[in-house]
Amino acid sequence: MLDAAPRHNRLPAKAGVGYKPQHFGQICDTPGAVGWLEIHAENYMGDGGRPLAQLRHLAERFPISVHGVGLSIGGDEDLDPDHLARLKHLVDWLNPASFSEHLAWSTHDSQFLNDLLPLPYTNTTLSRVADHIDHLQDVIGRQMLLENPSSYLAFDESTWSEPDFLREIVRRTGCGLLLDINNVFVSATNLDFSPLGYIDAFDLDQVGELHLGGHDEDTDDHGHPLLIDSHGRAVVDPVWTLLEYTLERSGPKPVLVEWDTDVPAWTVLEAEAARARDTLLRVAA
Repeated sequence: MLDAAPRHNRLPAKAGVGYKPQHFGQICDTPGAVGWLEIHAENYMGDGGRPLAQLRHLAERFPISVHGVGLSIGGDEDLDPDHLARLKHLVDWLNPASFSEHLAWSTHDSQFLNDLLPLPYTNTTLSRVADHIDHLQDVIGRQMLLENPSSYLAFDESTWSEPDFLREIVRRTGCGLLLDINNVFVSATNLDFSPLGYIDAFDLDQVGELHLGGHDEDTDDHGHPLLIDSHGRAVVDPVWTLLEYTLERSGPKPVLVEWDTDVPAWTVLEAEAARARDTLLRVAA
C-alpha cells in the first residue's frame, strides 16, 4: 500500500470542468472561471491523432485530472493487464495532477458491461477492492482517488456503511477519495437517508476532489422519487446547497462540474463553473 498521508494536492482549489473536444477553442481563448480540466482516461489511450495533440496543448495551460471509467475496481476478476498498461502509458507521459476511478464493477466473465454497477459492502468485497487498488497504484506509481457511487438499491448482506467502507479502504491502501456531491444527493433520495448525515460521516480529510453533476428525475414502481445520475443537465439547487455544506466542513477543495450528455454551449458550462468558483470564494471568506 501507499503511505496513507494525503498526496492528492496538485489540483488547485478552484472550479474545473469535464473537457469536451467541441469546447477546445473556447477553453483556450476564454476559460473564464475554469482553473483545471478533467478527461476520461479511456478516450486518450490511443497512440496519436488530434485528441492527444489537443490534450498535450491543454496540459501546458491547465492542471489535468484523469478519471477512469473502465477498470472495474469492484469486479470479481483481476484488473485487465492490457487496460492497466494503456493507463500507465497515459499517466506516464501526461503526468496528471490527479487520477481517479469509481467504486463499482463493470466486467464479468471477460465481458465488459457499459455501466458502473454497485457492490455489497462486506469484508469480502472490501478485501477485493483494496487488493485491486494496491495493484493499480503499484502499476501506475501514484495515488488514486476512489469515487463514491450513485446508488439505486442497497444490499441486505452489507455490513459496512458506505462512508466507513471507504474510510477503511483508505486506511488499507493509502488511496484518497473523490466525493461526488450529486451522487450523495441521488443515493440519499433513492435510499431515503440524510445527505447531511452522509457528509458528516465522510472522511473529508482524505478528499482530493469534489464533483457536481446533473441528474434526471423519475419515479419507481411504487411512485417514490427515483433520481438517475445522468450528467446531462445543470446542477440543481439542493446539490449546490450540499456542496456549500461540505466545503464549510472540509475547507476549499477542487470542484468539478461534469456534463457528459446533451453537452451545452461553452457559455452554459462556464457559467456552472463560475457558480462553483463563487461558492468556493464565499466559503473561504
